[in-house]
Amino acid sequence: MEWYYAFGLMIGAILVMMALGMPVAVAFFAVNIAGCYLFMGGMIGIDQFISNATASVTSFALVPIPLFVIMGELFFHTGLAIRIFDALDKCLGSVRGRLSYLTVAGGTLFATLSGSSMANTAMLGTSLAPEMTQRGYKPHMIMGPILATGGLAMIIPPSTLAVLLGSLARIDVGALLIAGLVPGVILAGMYVVLIRTQIALDPEATPSYVPEKVSRGEMVRALLVEVAPMGLVIFCVIGLILLGWATPTESAAFGALSVVALAALYGRLSWRAIVMSLRGAVVVSGMMFMIILGSTTFSQLLAFSGASSGLIGWATGFTVSPYVMLLAMVLVLIVLGMFMDQLSIMMLTLPIFMPLIGTMGFDPIWFGVVMLLALELSLATPPFGMLLFVMLGVSPPGTTITQVARAALPFIGCTLLLIVLLTIFPGLALWLPGMIEG
Repeated sequence: MEWYYAFGLMIGAILVMMALGMPVAVAFFAVNIAGCYLFMGGMIGIDQFISNATASVTSFALVPIPLFVIMGELFFHTGLAIRIFDALDKCLGSVRGRLSYLTVAGGTLFATLSGSSMANTAMLGTSLAPEMTQRGYKPHMIMGPILATGGLAMIIPPSTLAVLLGSLARIDVGALLIAGLVPGVILAGMYVVLIRTQIALDPEATPSYVPEKVSRGEMVRALLVEVAPMGLVIFCVIGLILLGWATPTESAAFGALSVVALAALYGRLSWRAIVMSLRGAVVVSGMMFMIILGSTTFSQLLAFSGASSGLIGWATGFTVSPYVMLLAMVLVLIVLGMFMDQLSIMMLTLPIFMPLIGTMGFDPIWFGVVMLLALELSLATPPFGMLLFVMLGVSPPGTTITQVARAALPFIGCTLLLIVLLTIFPGLALWLPGMIEG
């Protein structure tokens, strides 16, 4: 069978099954079993499929995924996140649009503690959106910052999707996690500048009011008591990797343990919070591991059938710049994000993109950061970006998906600008991992 027939058959079958509403993991398993039977010699191929599937989820590199998910769930269900926002709110005083700035500041901090874009957006929406609506903020000043900052958890470590990407693409997980730190902070700074610009263009978008007066001593106390201790979690997750004292797996374990310790210290650790956190972690982690099972075999099928080598030969046969090919990859990710979830996109594209990246001479860690940014972008891409629906669910009654999408557009522009900057200055992503390796 020619490579393009094999490629079209496998990709087309998956897309048709997902369009019919079949769960992603089930669709991949069905295509993998049929593909093994067709391309790998009948029942012998299916036996090999079972062997490969077992090996794909027994990798030590995947251990950080459930640990990071548990850490984020605990942070949310124990109420530690709300304490941080209350403390930061006291410190911003009467700054115009302070709740929009608070969304970026608190959301960026929470991104370093949760690792989940969905949890980040849901937490910001449920805790800040009602207060901002009551204060008279215009809808785009509420939804835009929450949507944008919610997606930061995809790139700022610890990112569960970055761990999954590194594992599937055979990229150094620790280096990929650290590589997202500087771009993530730059993106948060862009959001602050954008909010300031929006307020300058439309001062009425954010109300002017006199908040409850808080003394300087109360501000200092709030920072020391509520915010500073969270540095322990950040140190355990990021600092231990930066210092070379722990692997990503070990830092994930220390991070989860530090959240448990802080919750107990604040008297917020309860059996209910533990049970809800573990339940959420089991659901999310189970879904990810099922997807890894399907993805690994799918990549091998593409290679065994000749589809991967044929596609690489076809793509590299064009006399175009590698950057044009990179632009095409980013556009594919954004378009797919309109209809599919990020895990499904990774499963479909990584077996195709990673060999191409090698032939074009791009650094795989740098491309991993660019891909995470593109996936973050696709979360807010109309009409079906998942964060749009999360935001719609926590918005006031009567809010439409069109309003949510319009609020997200300026912040989508910031992410696109950062991708351009990373293309021009790859050191923004590679400097920190290179310094640690050196």
